[in-house]
Amino acid sequence: MGAWDVGPFDNDSAADWCGHLHDADPQQRATLIRDALTRVAEHGDEYLDNVYATQAIAAAAIIASQLPDGTMVAFPYAPDFLLEGGTVEVADDVPAIAVRALDRIVDKDSQWRSLWEDAAESYPQALASVRTIRVTLEQTISR
Repeated sequence: MGAWDVGPFDNDSAADWCGHLHDADPQQRATLIRDALTRVAEHGDEYLDNVYATQAIAAAAIIASQLPDGTMVAFPYAPDFLLEGGTVEVADDVPAIAVRALDRIVDKDSQWRSLWEDAAESYPQALASVRTIRVTLEQTISR
């Protein structure tokens, strides 16, 4: 699966995506994040590829970190601009898109879910990592 831990940036696909996000024009970063989330949130009932899922989890973690109750991103494979204190503008509708994406990822017909379920002893921690991000996003939506 290319994952070395359960965090939102702890896999090959998310780390690569974060590198591209860091290298992108700062004015384009919010669009790239929205695109990663929307691709999953609007995926439908088709089997969801793990690459899209892990990118969306990383994007959701970035969004959650930018919210008033968010936790600063301190993961080694997060985008460098965030680790250096940079920010991303979060449009009002993006947290809700992120919640829908996370819900889709943990639902049936998701390769992310299937792969983590196969790693039975790590699945609860991976799921908890996603749920922690979701709680932060949900708090913003509820306001």
